[in-house]
Amino acid sequence: MIDLIVSQGRVADRAARMIEGAARTARALEDRYGTKGDYIGVPAPAERDDWTASLPQARETLLGLGAAVGASLRGGNTPVMVANTCSASLATLPVVAGERPDAVVLYIDAHGDFNTPDTTDSGYLGGMVLSAACGLWDSGHGSGLRPAQAVLVGTRDIDDTERELLRANGVRVIPPQEASAANVLAAVGDAPVWVHIDWDVLDPRYLPADYVVPDGMSPAQIRAILEAIPPARLVGLEVAEFNAPVDERGTAEAVATILDMLAPVFETAANT
Repeated sequence: MIDLIVSQGRVADRAARMIEGAARTARALEDRYGTKGDYIGVPAPAERDDWTASLPQARETLLGLGAAVGASLRGGNTPVMVANTCSASLATLPVVAGERPDAVVLYIDAHGDFNTPDTTDSGYLGGMVLSAACGLWDSGHGSGLRPAQAVLVGTRDIDDTERELLRANGVRVIPPQEASAANVLAAVGDAPVWVHIDWDVLDPRYLPADYVVPDGMSPAQIRAILEAIPPARLVGLEVAEFNAPVDERGTAEAVATILDMLAPVFETAANT
């Protein structure tokens, strides 16, 4: 059974419509599949602040998200988290590492998110998520993910220092042009899989995300990867960074694109 978990508190949001993007996605999933979301956090305005401010502000939301994912996994269910930002994964990836240490994390993202407080140029919390989960710095929300268990997919915007950290820690990288379902499954092997998707991994023409990074993946590639993962090996899924358009038509079209990509996960669950 799928447990739908929805982040609604500010977690380093820098764009005003990220929380709305998560809510709209979740409501559409509820309508289509008859599931009921667990909405966690209290919305707050977006700000362009540093991680030293946004991390403590997000504490209660992060604790709630981590607890919800942990309860779902321990209950034998499949958590699906719809988040406003990738920063929400500061709470979930350590829980996955603790509950399922055998799982590979497919980190499908335009960015490596492997900077640390010592290497970041932007100060953005979301750019340090995977490195925190791998124990390169202490976010206060745990770690435990072995870098060899992480596979970056569709990643193409990597800082020089970040690239060296990825190489030194043995994190595998599959660029967009090589991100076929076959290549991704080969990287996973026989392990169970936790999937993280930042929508900026897509080429910008397909979906509005907070960051615009050209030459990205297509929705068909994302759907093919999700279709190829055997349902019994899917530990869970988290998606983030949908910056909902102000106009209703644009939002509806974007949500339809998201639901089409996620359909293999939800339709399989509905038929089992």
